[in-house]
Amino acid sequence: MITRQRLAAGVCTLLAALTAGIAFPTGAVADETAEQAAPKVELVLDVSGSMRARDIDGGSRMSAAKQAFNEVLDATPEEVQLGIRTLGANYRGNDRKTGCKDTAQLYPVGTLNRTEAKTAVATLTPTGWTPIGPALLKAAGDLDGGNGTRRIVLISDGEDTCQPLDPCEVAREIAAKGIGLTIDTLGLVPDAKTRDQLSCIADATGGTYTSVQHKEELTDRVGQLVKRAADPVVTPVAVEGATACTSAPTLKSGLYTDREEFGQHRYYRVDVKPGQELRASVSVAADREVNPDYGVLLRAVTVHGREIVRGEAAGNGRTDVISTGLRYPKAKSDDENAPAETVCLQVSNSFSAASGVKTTPGMPVELTVDVVDGPDQASDVASFGLGRGWWLLGALVLTGFLAGVLWGWVSRLRIAVWRTN
Repeated sequence: MITRQRLAAGVCTLLAALTAGIAFPTGAVADETAEQAAPKVELVLDVSGSMRARDIDGGSRMSAAKQAFNEVLDATPEEVQLGIRTLGANYRGNDRKTGCKDTAQLYPVGTLNRTEAKTAVATLTPTGWTPIGPALLKAAGDLDGGNGTRRIVLISDGEDTCQPLDPCEVAREIAAKGIGLTIDTLGLVPDAKTRDQLSCIADATGGTYTSVQHKEELTDRVGQLVKRAADPVVTPVAVEGATACTSAPTLKSGLYTDREEFGQHRYYRVDVKPGQELRASVSVAADREVNPDYGVLLRAVTVHGREIVRGEAAGNGRTDVISTGLRYPKAKSDDENAPAETVCLQVSNSFSAASGVKTTPGMPVELTVDVVDGPDQASDVASFGLGRGWWLLGALVLTGFLAGVLWGWVSRLRIAVWRTN
């Protein structure tokens, strides 16, 4: 439990530091201020027949979606290129094969003309099938190209009706391409099957799932997601880890992306000067079907293989991403010219592929490295070296010894009093 709390504290501190905007050294990651392509967002709206249902604030689901779209279009930032795609909007028949091809781009991704976009939305009428998988594939193509933020916002009120093209598998395929496209989903019906499917789609690409049952909730959430695309982002740097520490690439503070095969070990080197602290975290995404019960291990070791500190996490198949982290403080030195210590980060996993699942390419890995000045306050747990466990072990031994001595003294005193009486 203590180890987990320490690990959680380290990861939270790392995330807080990154959120606070700690600058990365030049060359570690893509410059946020460098010129990038405009952020792109495509709203994918379910226009199937079930959207006629009148269960959102006394009106139909379709009218709630239209109102939300109109308000979001008015508030879309100028720098965001926005498009709209529909599914189930055009085919009214019963032929499944035809109905599962019913997805079309209502408004192309580009500089937004609010009047034209609103006019296009006003023409929509709930019509046909629910081909979520095909719509996601087409939407990914609509957003292809460029290095800016790309986001799909899917609004639906039911499950995909075009199996066996599983939309969750489609989302995993999109994530496996490594194009940095995020899919956020919104469900208009609090149905367990719909929730599970939309959650799976979002989780596969690092997106979010939200259940909405009121007009105001829908408008607010879609607006938040569109505006989020305009926020500055740090683009991960592609790096190829080695199978041994001696041949591993040297990393500076930054965000990195790699791929790791099932059961593989990947090594990366980081130089830590005396008085600095290494903070690192890793996330491995299961972008395909895997067997339950798996884990991810992040170890900091010396160049000779001695373990310094580790972080580990286990999963049971309920999430598509598993993360862990660690902290390692390097003690200060009286020698101003003391050399930096080379620390090797080892990333390994215990995933196993389900029957018939391809094991290549490897699973997406995102590694965060942050080397900062070490803590000055003695109250900081890391400054005592607790990351290696020795101080903690010594404290426990001393506490146990003192408790034993005290208990023995109290016991002898009680016996002496009893004999006297």
